[in-house]
Amino acid sequence: MALSAPSVAAPAAKLSTIPLREALPRAAFAAVTGLALLYFVGIEQGALSVFSGSWVHEFVHDARHLAGLPCH
Repeated sequence: MALSAPSVAAPAAKLSTIPLREALPRAAFAAVTGLALLYFVGIEQGALSVFSGSWVHEFVHDARHLAGLPCH
């Protein structure tokens, strides 16, 4: 006597759409935040430095190496 799993139909997944008016501000915020993070981790040093001193460089030093960006 073979046992078989009961056949239960799974409920259909309902996909909801996000209107562009609601998604656009979040996408813009994510893009600006990402670009700022990329700047501070990758570029904030030397001639393009926004802040004087090397404290930003030292703060993100390990993140530079983790991202594979040149540092020294």
